[in-house]
Amino acid sequence: MRSTRAVAAVERLKSRSANPGYAMILSGGLFHLGLRSEGGGTQKLCDPLPLDAFVKFVDGYGPPKPRKVSKLDEAFEKQLVRKPSASASD
Repeated sequence: MRSTRAVAAVERLKSRSANPGYAMILSGGLFHLGLRSEGGGTQKLCDPLPLDAFVKFVDGYGPPKPRKVSKLDEAFEKQLVRKPSASASD
């Protein structure tokens, strides 16, 4: 079974959360997300899932990916929050 997508999803989670303790656990063809504790044990964070469901779960877990904002996006957002002009109220 190919688990490259699952490993990549866990690596993305590690970089987003800045926590290297997340781990993928494979048992019986199903995947678990685990969190390694300082005591040496691993806490399971989800039920056993098939590959596609596991990747979706891991991508939605933890902090979201920071959004890139360009200067044009910032200018557009400023225009959206401007107060209506006096002529618009007539």
